[in-house]
Amino acid sequence: MALAVIIMAAGKGTRMKSDLPKVLHRANGRALVEYVLDTALSLDPEQIVLIIGHQAELVKEATAQYRITAVLQEPQLGTGHAVMQSEALLSAFNGEVLILSGDAPLVHAETLQKLIACHRSSHAAATVLTAELDDPTGYGRVIRVLNSDSVLKIVEQKDASEEELAVREINSGVYVFDTRMLFEALGQINTDNAQQEYYLTDVFGICFQGGKRVCAFKTDNPDEILGINTPEQLVDAERLLRIKRKYPE
Repeated sequence: MALAVIIMAAGKGTRMKSDLPKVLHRANGRALVEYVLDTALSLDPEQIVLIIGHQAELVKEATAQYRITAVLQEPQLGTGHAVMQSEALLSAFNGEVLILSGDAPLVHAETLQKLIACHRSSHAAATVLTAELDDPTGYGRVIRVLNSDSVLKIVEQKDASEEELAVREINSGVYVFDTRMLFEALGQINTDNAQQEYYLTDVFGICFQGGKRVCAFKTDNPDEILGINTPEQLVDAERLLRIKRKYPE
């Protein structure tokens, strides 16, 4: 089955205290998005689509050496809206699409290969990469069918019941979708929420309503799913990248 990859790289990253696009902040001398692109390319996809927005030309220049297609998200109306920008490019693509974040450089190619294999073997419409955290505060919780890889629902912390808040398995924001199903579902979501944005996670609600199978694959290494939103998290990521890539201290 053919694979395409969408990488979200449109954000400003306000908490980084810099006007530089978040994905261009450097860890061990390289832009964060370069790590994500290298990992994506190692999966040998047919196409990589980079969604750019804040200081789009800078991001385009920084990634010019990669075999990718950059697509502008302007204005930026949420994660679902970001993925919508790739629809024209992928309209004839018949396969699966992997969605990654340009500010999450620690995910391993081996983990993504296992995620894709899980998606295929379970014949799912959508599969989410999860991790179990000692403190899952702030993350959406993944509620599974008991003793199964099937997902009942993905619930944001603010909407979770006491029982759901006790769940420590969280949504990493890395997904595999059947491409046609993804864009059909994106056509059904709306901005009826506090942020007035299109949320990519609303696609899972469409899947559940339609009786489509949603699966979860859990990484054993929670560090892999860390995104970088603050200078402190960037320092942590540098240390972890040195371990992952065998950088010298």
